[in-house]
Amino acid sequence: MKRIKEYHFYKKPLHILSYEFGDFYLYDKFIVGEIKEDLVFSWEEQGKFLVDEFLSIYEDKAEELIYISHRINNYSVIPSDWLKFKNYNVKFKGYAIVSYSKRALFNGMLEKVFMPKLQSFTSLKEALVWVNTYGKVTVDTSFYLP
Repeated sequence: MKRIKEYHFYKKPLHILSYEFGDFYLYDKFIVGEIKEDLVFSWEEQGKFLVDEFLSIYEDKAEELIYISHRINNYSVIPSDWLKFKNYNVKFKGYAIVSYSKRALFNGMLEKVFMPKLQSFTSLKEALVWVNTYGKVTVDTSFYLP
């Protein structure tokens, strides 16, 4: 799988946050996250820290954001941690998972049990088209889509 930077439709984000657990590309209306290989992503270890970072950067615009989990690597998410995320009162506009394997798609379905408004896609392009149409979010697709 290709990282977002390797796609022909890649546009330079407003910010890139790189941590030992992943890279995050922050755009005006959405964030693309790419978690590192073989990590167990948890609310306590990475999630809360990351959400606080996003909220400090976007401030009052956070409710207009869509988060895309671009799952190019094999890693685990603790599905029940979505409840901790919701209890933290994070109110992004939408959430998407882009998965490239059957196992990852299955894991995404399990996560959807805890986060019903989670959407699943099999390509980054599909997720970006959804970002453009979901909830009247306006993204200049000439920068992102062929």
